Amino acid sequence: MLLKICLLVLSLLAIAYLGAIGFAYCFADQMIFPVVPSSYERLPDLQTVETSEGDTIAVVYLPVEGSQKLLLYSHGNGEDLGSIWPILKMYQSRGIAVLAYDYPGYGLSSGRASEKSVLAAADSVFQYATAKLGYRTADIVLYGRSLGSGPSTWLTTRYPVQGLILEGAFSSTFRVMTRFKILPFDTFDNLPLLRASRCPVLVLHGEKDLTVPFEHGHALIQAAGERGQHLWLPEAGHNDIISVAGPLYWETVLPFIEEGSNSVQP
Repeated sequence: MLLKICLLVLSLLAIAYLGAIGFAYCFADQMIFPVVPSSYERLPDLQTVETSEGDTIAVVYLPVEGSQKLLLYSHGNGEDLGSIWPILKMYQSRGIAVLAYDYPGYGLSSGRASEKSVLAAADSVFQYATAKLGYRTADIVLYGRSLGSGPSTWLTTRYPVQGLILEGAFSSTFRVMTRFKILPFDTFDNLPLLRASRCPVLVLHGEKDLTVPFEHGHALIQAAGERGQHLWLPEAGHNDIISVAGPLYWETVLPFIEEGSNSVQP
């Protein structure tokens, strides 16, 4: 009888596990990339970049005369170029040139978002920065906010960039829900990519983040090892890091971008 019960329990667990795999395979993209109406119809200097997947990606470039540094900004979920425009302008006003883009299906970009199409978009925009805009790879700092941490971290394994800034970033998308890696595949698995990269890393995370728990920031810093620097904000959540940190935000990120080094709070 005990053996039958054990076999039954194991069978139910196996069915549940296979069901979880099937659910994740079929619906992960819909959960990670929900359809959000574009927040804009036009923006100053809006341009397009074609990807290897055949998508047309909306990009904006905010130059700064005399600046050799470029911040390549990958935004979060539920955001697009229109909603992050004020942030991009804040960087430009502080002397940092910025290039940002919308993922496939976001804003005015064509296509449909998936891990593959988003990475293709990020790679095409990076090549646009170097081939068309003339920036050296070593003068580019990648900024990944939340979902944007996926393509930003991935790019560090392909190109020897100056640095990587992660804001409210996850160790992987699945671990946000499961905490541990329990499936044989994942989407935007940042931990192994971060271990494989070689550039300096700055992690910004709010300790009251209810969207991507604070523990993800700790995991990312551990993966970065000696290359990692961090700014923990005890009163910040997921979407208010800049406003809560105030001047400390700029005192932290600007030296990291301009000099490739930083002095941050413990």
